[in-house]
Amino acid sequence: MDRRTYLRGVVAGVAVLAGCAGRGSERTDAESTANRPMSGSDASPTTGQSTIHEYYETTTVRALTADGETLGTVTAAIADTPELRYLGLSDTEHLPDDRGMLFVFESIDDRSFVMRRMDFGIDIVYADGEGRITTIHHAPAPDHGDGNDQRYPGRGQYVLEVTYGWTTDRGVETGDRLAFELPG
Repeated sequence: MDRRTYLRGVVAGVAVLAGCAGRGSERTDAESTANRPMSGSDASPTTGQSTIHEYYETTTVRALTADGETLGTVTAAIADTPELRYLGLSDTEHLPDDRGMLFVFESIDDRSFVMRRMDFGIDIVYADGEGRITTIHHAPAPDHGDGNDQRYPGRGQYVLEVTYGWTTDRGVETGDRLAFELPG
């Protein structure tokens, strides 16, 4: 069984459970991309190797200046279906500095991400269809509540989530570019 088939099965089970918990199925794209904390372990107890997002396809994402200078690089799990975008960062307790999640949408649109049940802060980077960064948010972990009231709007076709402060530490700014290749 390939990773996508496995994840679709897992997400289908999560969606059924979420429905039982009173969540409606009339979510918008923005609401369905909400982030949740990750509950799985980062490392395999038998190998010690990272298992973060092990069932996702990944890509290397580079943040570049307008002149093409590399500011930073992460390995990003690709969330390119409604199910994977809904699952988002769930099943991860924290995000290492060299990892991220790249949300891929069919078109450029106004979107809003929330910090639903997040245990750690992240930077949320919106980019247009050419990868040009349109908005950067520094989203701290929620102080109280479930994080649904922390909304981070932007316009883009791609959204990269990385550790809190990653963009500041590397000098990534609006107008810079994200460069990556998508499989298939």
